[in-house]
Amino acid sequence: MTTTPAPAAASGTFLLGGDLPVHRLGFGAMRITGPGVWGEPRDPGEAVRVLRRLTELGVTFIDTADSYGPSVSERLIREALHPYPADLVIATKGGFTRPGPGVWLPNGRPEYLRQQVEQSLRNLGVERIDLYQLHRIDPAVPVEESLGELTWLQQDGKIRHVGLSQVSVAQLEQARAVAEIVSVQNLYNLADRTSEDVLAYCEAENLAFIPWFPIATGTLAESHGPLARVSRSHGATPSQLALAWLLRRSPVILPIPGTSSVAHLDENVAAASVRLSTEEFAALTRAV
Repeated sequence: MTTTPAPAAASGTFLLGGDLPVHRLGFGAMRITGPGVWGEPRDPGEAVRVLRRLTELGVTFIDTADSYGPSVSERLIREALHPYPADLVIATKGGFTRPGPGVWLPNGRPEYLRQQVEQSLRNLGVERIDLYQLHRIDPAVPVEESLGELTWLQQDGKIRHVGLSQVSVAQLEQARAVAEIVSVQNLYNLADRTSEDVLAYCEAENLAFIPWFPIATGTLAESHGPLARVSRSHGATPSQLALAWLLRRSPVILPIPGTSSVAHLDENVAAASVRLSTEEFAALTRAV
């Protein structure tokens, strides 16, 4: 008897931290919360269905944060998927406080990060977090103190791997002098490549590069734009083409498109099977 590979498997595999194999097309769990990334989702049942559909589609990498809700995203993940499949890798983040909808304030104090790690462990129902990412470097706290605390938590067995979010190359190098960093999560997509130098660094060092806001396309998806033309030739949506471009752009890229809709999730994961030709990839790359 033969089995059909799960759709997400077509995106390929990356060895996160050298020991955690994940399918490269993952899922960002920010949008399963309420408006402004605050409170419960409008349709909690659909949020749970989205999360459960992930495993059916072969998605093995979920990215969340304690600030999504706050805590709502992590708790929903546990409700929908615990006990977790053996191949599922869950990443979370800490380093923001949320006094209200749409408000994000950095807090990298060691005692705060320890508190948030403990909270995430409880929310997710795990004894160790696969990947814990410093959500932002707090300009009021030396990065050596923030990452030093995460290193202690790693040594305590509460964190498996440490990552960063929205950093420059200089900040990444500074962080690597303090902790073993396995991933970077920066804003990056077809229309916004301001983190190109960070991606190049990650490629050279074989660090995972996790682009947030991965399906943004700007004006490229307009009816006469290059993305729209390529989309028509593939019978695919502009968002699917944007994800296909990321997957081809670098083997260290792990896109994490998010959604609160099962139908949209199916559409996003189908992008793993879209194959851009060399000419199409070059045309889209030149378009910005």
